[in-house]
Amino acid sequence: MLINRGFLQFISALKIQLRVVVALFLRETRTTFGNSSLGYLWAIITPALGVAFLVIIFSFASRQPPFGQSLALFFATGLLTFEFYSKLSNSLTTVLDSNKALLVYPIVNQSSAILARSLLVMITYLIIMCIFYGVLISSGLAHFPANPVKLFFAFLNICLLGFAVGILNLAIFNFWDSWIHVWKIINRPLFFISGIFFIPSLLPEKALNYLQWNPVLHLVEAFRSSYYPNYDSRVLNPIYLIVLSLIFIFIGLFFERLGRRKSKN
Repeated sequence: MLINRGFLQFISALKIQLRVVVALFLRETRTTFGNSSLGYLWAIITPALGVAFLVIIFSFASRQPPFGQSLALFFATGLLTFEFYSKLSNSLTTVLDSNKALLVYPIVNQSSAILARSLLVMITYLIIMCIFYGVLISSGLAHFPANPVKLFFAFLNICLLGFAVGILNLAIFNFWDSWIHVWKIINRPLFFISGIFFIPSLLPEKALNYLQWNPVLHLVEAFRSSYYPNYDSRVLNPIYLIVLSLIFIFIGLFFERLGRRKSKN
């Protein structure tokens, strides 16, 4: 009897939290994109223009794609992967400040706000990628993914690492306000060393010894090795990605709990 009562209380609390997450998700959608559908449309157009700009530049330079037959596909697999990771990790840094007014209510907790924003970014980029790659395929600039199941797990890896880095940054930011500026400086070089413009496996061994510690490089390699049928990566290590993400989440949650205890005292 006591077990049944406890289970029912757990289910009731879970339903309430799900409603809170959905409400915060809808609020985040309106805040980010506005009430107009054009706001959501710009979220799709922006990365598309970025890839198109790169393709035009390298086409004028008469450059062949580093891999495959399509410049658009090669840059899309790198650029969209990097933008998705960056958007998710950076947006979580300020999620508590954005929802500070709502966090005074007992029913709304920090985890609900973090989950709502994470889901918004993940769903948005899932739609962006489906539409963008669909357009490339229909226009003859890309082929169907060689391994859709593996590609889906590559997408989940982006979600996991982006969420982990976001949680870690959020925890550090709560202790040190200036961290957001330091992180921007650290994050900026990743755009050039994450394999967006080149194939890491063709680099000398000395360069790979340093670049292989960059987890974003592994994300790009995971996505490309899933999309292209014969893309062999000397760098990709899925276990490294998962372990590093879990370590970041653990550290982030530890500092978040530490900060919560300090605020109570």
